[in-house]
Amino acid sequence: MNNLALYACTVVIWGSTWLAIKFQLGAVPPMASVAWRFAIASLMLLAYSALRRRPLGFSARDHLWIALQGVLLFGLNYSGIYLSEQYLTSGLVAVVFSIVVFMNALGMRLFYSMPIRPATIMAAIVGVAGVALVFWPQLQRFESSSGQFRGLALAVAATAVASLGNMVAMHIHRRQLPVLQINAWSMLYGAAFVAAVALATGQRMAFDVAWPYVASLIYLALFGSALAFGAYLTLMRRIGADRASYTAVAIPVVALGLSGVFEHLRWQLETVLGVALCLAGNLLMLRRRA
Repeated sequence: MNNLALYACTVVIWGSTWLAIKFQLGAVPPMASVAWRFAIASLMLLAYSALRRRPLGFSARDHLWIALQGVLLFGLNYSGIYLSEQYLTSGLVAVVFSIVVFMNALGMRLFYSMPIRPATIMAAIVGVAGVALVFWPQLQRFESSSGQFRGLALAVAATAVASLGNMVAMHIHRRQLPVLQINAWSMLYGAAFVAAVALATGQRMAFDVAWPYVASLIYLALFGSALAFGAYLTLMRRIGADRASYTAVAIPVVALGLSGVFEHLRWQLETVLGVALCLAGNLLMLRRRA
């Protein structure tokens, strides 16, 4: 797949996961749902690798980096996102997570001495402003209560952890390790970490056999995890974490479109202007260099 196809695949799939995650919240504790999701995704990737006879053995040093990626990118990151949505609307969480574009640009500078391109920062400002405008009605309903501030802190922390996970993934990619097998082990480590934390804090590793929960879990594991992360991390290897992370700006636009179809969301002037800014930011970020 070329870079544009990888970008589109990531955005479309992750844009649809906002609807699927709603069926995960309820009877099953959030951290248990995260653990089930990435455990199933890991088993899918391991089975596929074994079937295609792809090597699954790595050195102990490689496994340490793979485990760190799993804990950050699949464990702490998603646990924070799921928990934050208990206090905040999904729109506000999307706005917070979109600042990962700035964090990744700074991380690439600090850890890999990559210059921060003015076009990247300009595109990030335009895109994040667009996301904020799209969800402006939800931002206006933010209240200075302890619960909402807790959710905001969780969302910011999850975004920072996701950015660190991206930096670890860049280190792994520079060692030329295969993305598919790396993700298989990394998701397994992330699932095990989340399950261990859930059990240590007294949470139940419950499972809901109701069809909406099972169907959404399979969708999130196969498409939202195994396929989308494969596309995203491959894209990040090719164009860098700063530009690849701009998917966080495009994803809310897809989610908004799907919400209009399935949830009859009514578009307002702020919505239209916000989407226009998001698209403009995408053009600035993804345009070819001269």
